[in-house]
Amino acid sequence: MTSSERAVGAVLGSAVGDALGAPFEFGLPGVFRARFPDGAGELCGGGGWDPGEATDDTQMAVLVGESLLHRGGLDLPDVFDRFRRWAAAEPKDIGLLTERVLMGGEPWNLAAALDFQVEGRGAGNGCLMRASTAAVHFAARGRAATMDAGRRLAALTHGDRAAWEGTALLHELVRVALLGGDPLAAIPDTLAELDPPHRERWATVLAPGWRPEDATEFNGAVWPCLGSAVWALRTTATFEEALAAAVDLGGDTDTVAAVTGMLAGAVHGAGAIPDRWTAALHVPLPGFGDRVLRAGDLRSLALALVS
Repeated sequence: MTSSERAVGAVLGSAVGDALGAPFEFGLPGVFRARFPDGAGELCGGGGWDPGEATDDTQMAVLVGESLLHRGGLDLPDVFDRFRRWAAAEPKDIGLLTERVLMGGEPWNLAAALDFQVEGRGAGNGCLMRASTAAVHFAARGRAATMDAGRRLAALTHGDRAAWEGTALLHELVRVALLGGDPLAAIPDTLAELDPPHRERWATVLAPGWRPEDATEFNGAVWPCLGSAVWALRTTATFEEALAAAVDLGGDTDTVAAVTGMLAGAVHGAGAIPDRWTAALHVPLPGFGDRVLRAGDLRSLALALVS
């Protein structure tokens, strides 16, 4: 399997996970299995979402990816402007933290930090959900560049450094998978690259024995979100099984499944994503005309980002 097919798997897999999990958001554990007892699952829609409709998770990932391509690299003010244009168009779903930061009127390099000073909370999983496009783009540049990009992109909307470190972690695990390595085996070395005050907490949720029921926060926070995605990858054998396990956890199902799909797609490749999921997938882009991306568009985006 080529690294390009793994990159497509990461981007497309994240979008599929997003759309699969969206109808079950804020539900209880076990609801997905009750709906699909055979474990297969469909992009069923519900909760205000059409079947196969991706949420803010994928919309923001697309905006990051298109900025990287159009600006020839990481242009943080441009990414922030695209986020703000999207948020102003009143998307169906937007995280409370992200909305405050984007719509507060502060400049791109101060908005998240000022919000964190006031609110004291800035470690939501919204920085993880949109990471697929940047993770595949920076992978060829090595660990340091990959993790640095993760931190800088997270800091646009999330003022807590724990969120920056978690996004850097996710970027690096995706990079390892794209190269054909085992992201689970890479966790210890990646933890060693984190800001020291944050290593222990991240090591706890990424440990082999950790389970989602061990979480001390709702999985809308960065720690249990990434921990749950790694757990789903670790305890399953296929892309479909990983996503089913993620959605069945309940809670913030679209984002946990988007992060799981990112990792599982990078590990198992685009060919492991079933056609019944990609056929219905569509990504509206509020604020950018009537654009709606389909699976083929996401494949093209992923390939452009790694070329």
